[in-house]
Parts: sequence; structure tokens; C-alpha cells
Amino acid sequence: MKPQSRFVKSIVAASKDTEVQMPWARGARRAAFTARRNAACPPAPTALKRA
Repeated sequence: MKPQSRFVKSIVAASKDTEVQMPWARGARRAAFTARRNAACPPAPTALKRA
């Protein structure tokens, strides 16, 4: 078997058994993660610049 054909077969096999999550399916989980991250590290106060 040629190396390229073996590579292509492994890629096809991996694509068949992999479950890909679509971006719209992870909205609630992502929002919860962002909320936790923002709660753990409050934003630093910004210094005012003078002109």
C-alpha cells in the first residue's frame, strides 16, 4: 500500500468516527464559561490619561 493511500484511508476513517460540534450547539456552554471567567477575574481599573 502506498503511503499516500494509507494516509487518505486513515483520514477518512477518522472523519467517520469523529463527532464535530457545530458552533450553534455550544452556545449555552460557551456563555457559562465566559461568565465564570469574567467573574473570576474582574477587569482592572483603567487609568485616565491627561491630554
